[in-house]
Amino acid sequence: MILSKDNLIPLLPEEEMQRRQRRAQSEWPELWRLLDHVMDPEIPVISLYELGVLQDVRFESDVVVLTLTPTYIGCPALQIMEEDARKALTDAGYPDVRVVKTLSPAWTTAWLTSAAREKLQRYGVAAPLDGVAAATCPQCGSTDVEAVSEFGSTACKALFRCASCLEPFDLLKAI
Repeated sequence: MILSKDNLIPLLPEEEMQRRQRRAQSEWPELWRLLDHVMDPEIPVISLYELGVLQDVRFESDVVVLTLTPTYIGCPALQIMEEDARKALTDAGYPDVRVVKTLSPAWTTAWLTSAAREKLQRYGVAAPLDGVAAATCPQCGSTDVEAVSEFGSTACKALFRCASCLEPFDLLKAI
């Protein structure tokens, strides 16, 4: 059988594959590396890239253009993300920065990198698996968990409790 694009089963959503290709093929890898140190203000153990919010970094003339996709419309952390990314770039000698915010394609938990999922788990936040809201307790690993509230510590998380260890935890909502 000859493999072609038409008979391959994608392992990533098309938009996420394109985002990863933009980074891998970028003419400015140093900008991506700089931004790898800009953490999500609500979950400070994962970068904007690992979260899937950072879509692209490029130059237009002498201006660095960042493209960000919020986790949801009205995300209050987006302003802080933008400020932190802008500061990282200006501190590194790139004074002219423009941030483009886009809602299309919409952010999804499928864009989380595997590194982000591991970091979330260690931080005490569960991540949905394959877009399914099934949760595993980040404290003890049990799947015997129950939803307490659709609203967790932030609007993009739900509050769960583990029936085994009785600890509450946030689950990043499957979007």
